[in-house]
Amino acid sequence: MQFSIKKLLPHVLVLLGFVIISLAYFNPVLKGKAIYQNDIVQYIGMSKQQTDFKAETGEETYWTNSAFGGMPTYQLGARYPHNYIKKLDSALRFLPRPADYLFLYLLSFYVFLLVLKVDFKLAVLGALAFGFSTYLIIILGVGHNSKAHAIAYMPLVLSGILLVFQKRYIVGFLLTTIAMGLELVANHFQMTYYLMFLVIVLGIAYLVDAYKKQMLTHYFKSIGVLVAAVALSIALNATNFLATKEYVKESKRSKSELTINPDRSPKEVTSGLDRDYITQFSYGITETFNLFIPRFTGGGNAEDVGKDSATYEAYRKLGATTTQAAQEVKRAPTYWGDQPIVEAPAYVGAAILFLFVFALFLVKGRLKWWLVGGTLFSLLLSYGKNLGFLTDFFIDYIPLYNKFRAVSSIQVILELCIPALAIFGLVRLFNDFESKDDKLKALKYSAIITGGITLVFLLFKASLFDFVGSNDGFYRQSYGQDFVDALKTDRKSLFTQDAIRTLILVLLSAGVIYLFIKDTLKERLVIVIFGALILFDLVGVDRRYVNNDDFVSGVKMSKPFQASEVDKFILNDKSHYRVFDLVSGPSKPSYYHNSLNGYNAAELRRYREVFDFYIAQNNINVLNMFNTKYIVAQDEKGNAYPYENETANGNAWFVKSLKMLDSATEEIKALDSLDSKNKAVYSPHKALEYFKNIKNDYVIDSLATIKLTEVKPNYLKYQSNNTNKGFAVFSEIYYPDGWKILIDNEEVNHMRVNYILRGMEVPAGKHTIEFKFDPDVVKTGSKITLASSILLGLLLISGLFYEFKRNNKPSKV
Repeated sequence: MQFSIKKLLPHVLVLLGFVIISLAYFNPVLKGKAIYQNDIVQYIGMSKQQTDFKAETGEETYWTNSAFGGMPTYQLGARYPHNYIKKLDSALRFLPRPADYLFLYLLSFYVFLLVLKVDFKLAVLGALAFGFSTYLIIILGVGHNSKAHAIAYMPLVLSGILLVFQKRYIVGFLLTTIAMGLELVANHFQMTYYLMFLVIVLGIAYLVDAYKKQMLTHYFKSIGVLVAAVALSIALNATNFLATKEYVKESKRSKSELTINPDRSPKEVTSGLDRDYITQFSYGITETFNLFIPRFTGGGNAEDVGKDSATYEAYRKLGATTTQAAQEVKRAPTYWGDQPIVEAPAYVGAAILFLFVFALFLVKGRLKWWLVGGTLFSLLLSYGKNLGFLTDFFIDYIPLYNKFRAVSSIQVILELCIPALAIFGLVRLFNDFESKDDKLKALKYSAIITGGITLVFLLFKASLFDFVGSNDGFYRQSYGQDFVDALKTDRKSLFTQDAIRTLILVLLSAGVIYLFIKDTLKERLVIVIFGALILFDLVGVDRRYVNNDDFVSGVKMSKPFQASEVDKFILNDKSHYRVFDLVSGPSKPSYYHNSLNGYNAAELRRYREVFDFYIAQNNINVLNMFNTKYIVAQDEKGNAYPYENETANGNAWFVKSLKMLDSATEEIKALDSLDSKNKAVYSPHKALEYFKNIKNDYVIDSLATIKLTEVKPNYLKYQSNNTNKGFAVFSEIYYPDGWKILIDNEEVNHMRVNYILRGMEVPAGKHTIEFKFDPDVVKTGSKITLASSILLGLLLISGLFYEFKRNNKPSKV
């Protein structure tokens, strides 16, 4: 027992160190402050209605009316019954946000390197290099929490897989199951999808190695164990998985039925996102060197170039005061890469990249090839439209690839692979299997390559690069050529400063290794020095973009929106209606009202299409159809003003006629001039059987009414009174799954009309109509998660008992 405690103590101390480091970097959280994350602010606005409903009733709603006219909450942080793997995740993220994610980065990568049998001291170095990789810190600054969450568990998933391949089948199975379960909890399927690519690369490397070593039986046994582990991990997340699978068919990630664009031009028919949308954020090939020299292409879209800059002088010449110029240069548009918006460069570190190149000459075997393969694979795919033939192949032929945008984010794979191989460069440096001559040769080549490239850039930057940004035409038109020339001068200056910085770090790294090879420095001191270099290097760049200035009071983040006079005026109206806000931003309207606005990367496809065709154009016919009672726009003085729309259709109404059109395209075109108060249109879809049993024309009594009498996010109740059988249209988004419709407590069907709304035939007389969102997918998924959680618990107890007995079995004399 004493021996076991002695072995565990270093790891306990390391974890305590990770806690301290995470809190130190994000130290304002200790004062109750919160980092201002724009995406999280928007999420708070979107999820306010469901949060309030849970607080008031103790129940979870899986539908919200507050955004995009109405949508499921599956992608808005919905919580499901029996989601015990989520509780484990919450326990691991015990630190205040975002320190919790940084801690997960460090912990997960540390375990990964330990599984690769790296000494714990070097594993700490690798964890620091991974955790402080600039991109991983930046996404915390802007609020891409689910992305950070998924990335953090990637090394842990790899750890489980590697344990299985190391013939530790039971421990590997359990760790893979739990880690993959946690990966899926993060609910960022794009990152998990990219992880799958890396696992495939790893699998190919191990397959080749197994073939060479005649160990194919072990290889395929390992694959079987891993398939079982992944299946169980999916079962642990069954509710979210099934709900997402259901939802994605209706989201804008699915295939559109339209053959035209909003401008009526022919539309490219795809099974996923639009090709231009997928590749909008394509990494520039030149931009690759941002990984090595942080501001190689100018850094981010808003860099602080200081008062000594040419841009400052240009602002002064344009007539800005010293104060105005000083403010403007804090967000100078110095970025000149290929992407439309970049918060910061995806810098992995000069010292780490030097060690990565050094490792290329010393590390041998399958480990090297899957890490190098993963690096090259992710880099090439990150180029997107800049390497069109490869990207087009993946979009057209690789399943699910066209469901995700921002192809540059696949670089998270190389941000994992590079520090891993870099650490193995130090492992080989410290072992005695390599000769001093081989180590000196590797050092010489890596120094020549990394130092030489940097020196070439420094000496020939003027002839190699033009430092022209994609938006320079706008700045030239707005501010003149002299302003653009000033920007280019400052871009060159940033380039030079960071290139010199990188060259110094390369020389220091090379010098440390040289002194070790010459027996001047000891191993422990080399580790300490590289730890200092890595932290100085990465944290120094990270703090340019995410620092204490980004924190605000906790209250401001928990309640980021303040009701304006316009909001207060609208809220005085206690009826049920929608608001279209042209002034307040994407999700503030959702915070206070049932809104047509919203902020989500996967809203319902048909709603997005109607929005692009009509709502964004302020088409009053379509706004009426959604019962848009208030339109917030600017008045003559530029102030926000709530225009009341007296022609809104109301919550529900009887129409005189129905007309079937040939296609979805014809249906959406008809909305432009449709008299939606009296007519409804539809096109063939899976509810067509319902339409066969209804009439096309109806008589509407002058006294016929249908009124909304009760409203909850997941429940609507109407009272209808009509002497004739009628057809009612409801100003609510049609969603094919989950809604239970009752007329006088008897379940009936409904259907989609007017491209996006709900419609149904209502019998003559007085009736109570109820819409309840009670999705079967949640019930089914919850049963599966409960059963799989119990199974995992039993397997975990059995596995740990087996490992305990095996490790404590008396050795034979």
